Amino acid sequence: MRDGYDIAVAGGGLAGLTAALTAARLGRSALVLTGAIPGGLLLTIERIDGLPGFLDGVAGFELCASLQLQAEAAGAEAVGEELDRLEPADGGWTLATGAGETRTRAVVLATGAGFHRLRVPGEERLWAHGISTCASCDGPLLGGKTVAVVGGGDSALQEALTLAECVGRVVILHRGDELDGQADYQGRVTEEAAIEVRLRTVVEEIVGEESVRAVRVRDLATGSSDEIEVAAVFPFVGLKPHSERFAQLVALDPAGAVCTDGALRTAAPGVFAAGIVRSGAAGRAAAAAGEGAAAALAADAYLLGGTWPADPVAAPALAS
Repeated sequence: MRDGYDIAVAGGGLAGLTAALTAARLGRSALVLTGAIPGGLLLTIERIDGLPGFLDGVAGFELCASLQLQAEAAGAEAVGEELDRLEPADGGWTLATGAGETRTRAVVLATGAGFHRLRVPGEERLWAHGISTCASCDGPLLGGKTVAVVGGGDSALQEALTLAECVGRVVILHRGDELDGQADYQGRVTEEAAIEVRLRTVVEEIVGEESVRAVRVRDLATGSSDEIEVAAVFPFVGLKPHSERFAQLVALDPAGAVCTDGALRTAAPGVFAAGIVRSGAAGRAAAAAGEGAAAALAADAYLLGGTWPADPVAAPALAS
């Protein structure tokens, strides 16, 4: 058993690595469970925009690798393990992974989220056979072909723009009356000749035998259905927080995200949450980094003797 950590962080994305970096710089013994491949959702994003200090954006895989090195240089220990279970132990916490157990005094949950599935016929059968959530990984294999991106938020628009650089045509299928992503992404999508946007449209089926051949869609305005020939489908229809492992210890909102107060405290004493796993998270890279730092600072204050409100979620942000 690993023992004696002040702060343990579950999650190797931007929030988790920033929390580990901040904890180490505060002089705390810090452990971060990064998972087998650090980076979380950002790992597959070709260009992260809007992050201070990166005028032309930065690739997710570059940012997260650099941040892990920075955290380790500050003194944090990073291990490629996933949190399987969290349990209270002697005024602190035990984190169980496939490799064993770790004791810590405080915990930052930054386990991120995964993309929701469309849950339509053909999806499970054709997953990884033309259905993907990584444009930078699979887009280069689809040169000259038509692909579909499902969704209208930031992730969908970012991936559509990445795909437009290497495929023949991108069709964005979105059930809403307008796109939901940032204005900058919407403007770039509108200006990109290789991208077509179909609003008020839902996917009813993904068609194909050995690989994706088409999508059957329904127009919500008219009720009519038609088939669009595509070589691949990239679904980005919302995020599912990775919170099931500690659902009995902390409060979750209806979407499954971890509830916190303004100081990022959960219902479990000594346990904080940061990043997209947290209810009310902004869903921006800069915000995730800020929350990671804030959670580490709050954990440090807790270890210095801060008390825990009976109901942290309802307590004022600066209560101690």
